[in-house]
Parts: sequence; C-alpha cells; structure tokens
Amino acid sequence: MDLQQEVHKTSGFTDLELLAKKVVEGFISGLHKSPFHGFSAEFAEHKIYNNGESTKHIDWKLFAKTDKMYTKRYEEETNLRCHLIIDNSASMHFPDIKSFGINSLNKAGFSVLASACLMNILKKQRDAVGLSIYSDSYEYYAPEKGSGRHHQMLLHALASIVTSLSKNTKTETYTYLHQIAEKLKRRSLIFLFSDMFQSDVEEEKIFEALRHLKYNKHELVLFHTIDKKKEFSFDFDNSPRRFVDVESGEKIDLYAENIRENYKKAVSEYFYDLKLKCAQYGIKYVEADVNENFNRILTTYLVERQKFI
Repeated sequence: MDLQQEVHKTSGFTDLELLAKKVVEGFISGLHKSPFHGFSAEFAEHKIYNNGESTKHIDWKLFAKTDKMYTKRYEEETNLRCHLIIDNSASMHFPDIKSFGINSLNKAGFSVLASACLMNILKKQRDAVGLSIYSDSYEYYAPEKGSGRHHQMLLHALASIVTSLSKNTKTETYTYLHQIAEKLKRRSLIFLFSDMFQSDVEEEKIFEALRHLKYNKHELVLFHTIDKKKEFSFDFDNSPRRFVDVESGEKIDLYAENIRENYKKAVSEYFYDLKLKCAQYGIKYVEADVNENFNRILTTYLVERQKFI
C-alpha cells in the first residue's frame, strides 16, 4: 500500500505520527543521493565523534561500515532546544480542504505535518522540542522537553489544528510572538510557520516581535507558508468568482483574469520586501509552498542544526 492510500484511510491526521515517520524515512533515504550523504547515520542513535571526546562510546561496527567515527547517543543527551510556532489564524486554513492528504493540504495542514516531521527527527536526535500555537489568542504553549510522553502531547495539539474550525477574526500576530519570546529563556532554534499576512500598519510591529524572538541568541527560521499556485500566481479560471477575506469577512466579486497581472505585481513586491527585511534582521527566510513536498523544510533543519550546535 503506498503512502497516498494510507493517508486517505487515516481520516485526516488521526495518525499524524505514522505519516510523519513515513515522510522522514523517505527523506532520509534520499540523503544518500544528496550533498548530505553520510549525515543520515546521525538520525538513528549516533552523533559524529569529535577529537578529545572519550572513545568508550564509539560504535566500531558503524566505523567498519562507514570509515567514520560515531558515538552512541543516550536518552539523557540533549544537544539542541527547538521551539515550533504555528500561526493558526483564519487565513492559514486556506484553501478550504474537505479531506486532508499528503497531496491535499492547506497552509495549516502543511504546517502541522511539517512540524510533526521535524519532531520525528528531533526525537531521533534526542533533542528537546516545544510548541506554541496562536490565532486570535495564545492557544497553546509547551516548553522544550524530550520525553516520549511530551512528544505524544505535542502531536495531539498539532492534530487538533486541522480538526478545528477557522475563526473569521483578525489576528494580532505581533502580540503573541512577543508573549512567546518572553517564555523562551534558554537559547533555542525557532521555526515559525506563518503566511505573514498583515496590514502595512502591522508590518513594523511584527518585525519588532520577530527581533524579540531572536533575543537571547535564539536562531529564527521563518517558513513563509503559502499556496503559491493560488496566492502568488492567482491561478483561478475566468468564471465569475466571489473572493472573501477570511479574517474580515469582506467580499468582492470579479473575474480573476481582470486583476491577475496587477495582483501578481503587488504580491511579488510584498514577498521581495519580506525577504529583504528578514535578511536585514538576520532571520532565515524559507518559502514553504503547500503544493511541494517537505524536503525544503527538512533540509533547512539539517543546515540550521549543523550551524547551531
């Protein structure tokens, strides 16, 4: 049975852990054909041996196979603290999806599955992970821990995102990012999943909050979560459509073809400015298109982890 079939049998994300595991296994097997060849051994129970460390935990069997020295990890080892932040505002539940699957994800669903995949790897690495979810309120917070029970609790919180109804309310993202920043006392690698939709008035406030998240030597990665086909290319047929602002409820009737060119120009400028500001403030910007696979997300994790520890 292939992955797509299994996803449809699981009624959405009821078995989020199994789905994430399969995605990660596929990604790791692909590392053998990528510039990260050799890194995949670290995903199990090992880390690269550094000169000066004790040799008593070296895995000599693995050395015989790879000609590289790795030491075995132990349950109490935690080399990294990672905090996942998910924007659960109404706009993140676009497009409206009736049945979630690996090839049928809206922005919230993509963020949930991507986060579960990151958690799967973090668990293998014996690293601590925490989670924050916000919409029109600070919905959920869990500090960074590495236990199996904690991992299951976070998976349950993630799964609840895709089963909840979106709220037609405006979200003051910057308010909750400041609150999250106040809770992160120890240096962490932070991954934020958000579509970053806000008014011009809010833009400076949001970047003040993002700078707050970088305080105390945290490293911040923004996964700019979008449906590029619809939200960037404005790929709709030319039948008359009603477009509704999911946060304000405002409606407009139009033909997509009549505004596509101007729309794409405006969105391109916004994306360019967003990338520029992220670079200015030392924030790693990564485009996360819900129509693509999770390789970009997981590769970013590999690169940032190597830099962080």
